[in-house]
Amino acid sequence: MLKKITYTAQSPLVSMGPLRLRQPIPNQEMEQIDPFLLLHHYGPYVISEFNNPFDLGPHPHRGFEPITLLFKGEQLHRDSLGNEMIVKAGDVQWTTAGRGIIHAEAPTKEFVKRGGELEGIQLWLNLPAKNKMIPATYQHLSSEQIPELISSDTKISIKVVAGTLEDKTGLIRTQTAVNVFTGAAQEQGEISIPIPNKHNSLLYLLEGELLINELTTVAKGATQLVSFGLEGDTFRIRALKKSTFLILSGVPIEEKVTSWGPYVMNTQTEIMEALRDFQQGKMGYLY
Repeated sequence: MLKKITYTAQSPLVSMGPLRLRQPIPNQEMEQIDPFLLLHHYGPYVISEFNNPFDLGPHPHRGFEPITLLFKGEQLHRDSLGNEMIVKAGDVQWTTAGRGIIHAEAPTKEFVKRGGELEGIQLWLNLPAKNKMIPATYQHLSSEQIPELISSDTKISIKVVAGTLEDKTGLIRTQTAVNVFTGAAQEQGEISIPIPNKHNSLLYLLEGELLINELTTVAKGATQLVSFGLEGDTFRIRALKKSTFLILSGVPIEEKVTSWGPYVMNTQTEIMEALRDFQQGKMGYLY
């Protein structure tokens, strides 16, 4: 049974300091697609020694999982756990902030020097109350480590970052039941994506044009996000142009969310505790 499309949205540009990026979630109509709290699509930025807007200095997180999926370019990740990793195009970094972590992201010095395009997705995945104060962890997958499913017409490639798609299982260890897939399609490629009927799910288009369930067109510059109801167990994709997309699904947590800046908790008191703990150095240090 096909999943019903319940919501469509554009991906408006918003300003965050020197950055202009797309933010389909949250927006004026929808706070979240539980358990997904925020989706930022940044770039493509042309990076050079004269233009480098994406330099995120050390900053804290608590109570959720900040995830980066890099599609173009090269970034350096550093954090208060002592991790220092170069994230390249196709790679994924999955941070479980838990009780607290401080991290920083920026294009590598080598990438800035040689120049090129930088583009990625920053995703915030909620944690249930029972897991919000677990120890922080960091996982990194290179593009080559991510299992890949090819459609029967060989025109669509789906990479399974987390969760399961047919006989492919992602290597990311998740705290909740979620699927994270990235896709690349050639024109006229077709594929059906099975999704558990207890999952909220969505598709976000980075580039191109797709037809979903033979009914709804998703195109860059117009509607770029569709979400689906819990009923049904699949949706169908047909590429009208060469396309790049992201598919997310997860069991809704269904808990009250209270957030302030880089902290996502369940109560205002917990937010105040996060502010205090950061000031007291309990989330570690990063310079």
